[in-house]
Amino acid sequence: MKALGLMSGTSVDAVDLVLAELRPLSPKGVGELRLEWKVLAHKEALFPAELRNRIISALKSQASTREITLLHHQLGRFYAEAAAEFEGQAELAATHGQTIWHEPPLATFQIGEPAYLAEALGVPVVSDFRPSDLALGGEAAPLVPYPDLLLYGEEGVKRAIHNIGGISNLTYLPGIKPEGVLAFDTGPGNALLDETAARLGLTHDTGGRIAASGRSDAALLERWLTHPYFSRQPPKSTGREVWNLEAMDEDTALPPQNLLATLSEFTARSIALAYQKFVLPLGLDEVWVAGGGAYNHTLMRQIRTALPVPVYTFEERGHDSKVREALAFAVLGYLRWLELPNVLKQVTGAKKNAIAGKVTLPAR
Repeated sequence: MKALGLMSGTSVDAVDLVLAELRPLSPKGVGELRLEWKVLAHKEALFPAELRNRIISALKSQASTREITLLHHQLGRFYAEAAAEFEGQAELAATHGQTIWHEPPLATFQIGEPAYLAEALGVPVVSDFRPSDLALGGEAAPLVPYPDLLLYGEEGVKRAIHNIGGISNLTYLPGIKPEGVLAFDTGPGNALLDETAARLGLTHDTGGRIAASGRSDAALLERWLTHPYFSRQPPKSTGREVWNLEAMDEDTALPPQNLLATLSEFTARSIALAYQKFVLPLGLDEVWVAGGGAYNHTLMRQIRTALPVPVYTFEERGHDSKVREALAFAVLGYLRWLELPNVLKQVTGAKKNAIAGKVTLPAR
């Protein structure tokens, strides 16, 4: 099946669309499935500034009920417009939607009405993946570890797949068996860096150049690293509700380049802390980094310095960093269409593996 995956994450910069050809080799259950796959096309659709600003306002709880409702439908139409060129190619679509609130175990909420996508493409659309896991007692995140296993697991290799979007998360793959997979959000990714860059009129600090020009505040850094989230045992997940400058109570007297320098080191140190506490004791051979943070040379250098194993970008391993999450959602949607489990209980804390996602059919 040719499945189209759409992903717009907590960085709120763009929607990534990946068309992939997927074929199961032994679809007998979560412990036995193998997957042949090939990426056929990738597209990045940047959010218009006005739409991006409205999404960020919703993330900050600054949007009314009416505004969120309007945004839900406008975002659905934006997804449909971005995907229109895949009409006649995709046989199935899967969209994560845009998270505007994530507070497990109480609630999680993603917007972007899938009906527009179903009508634009004329194919079934799988969406709203998180509630099924939440209803089973899980954190509703992370969702992509099982796709990560099917796509990047390798017998005899203990590999971590690390994504640095707005939030940073890892998937630990100790081979090809799902029972050993560990995954969780490590804390902030680009969220705090992008929020600081926005004060300079920028969407992000390209390549981490501004951070590299600043000086880190050691006392502030050490204070931030005492945040209780870092000591919580997995399964765990987090979001912009926690990782924003107001919540961090940052020192606004710092010059922007010094604040970016401190936040960059903080992000790298918090990622390293997660590995030190929860992954390295299990054995680790290498880390592959995807997401927008993979292009931040300053952040990548700091992570490589902090970890005792090789750290590669997806590009260095023959893949595309921007493809990883949208491809994972193509796989999630495909598994849901086959009525197979697609979210692993041990990574979310759910009582059983979920067959997550709701199916929207086009009008006949």
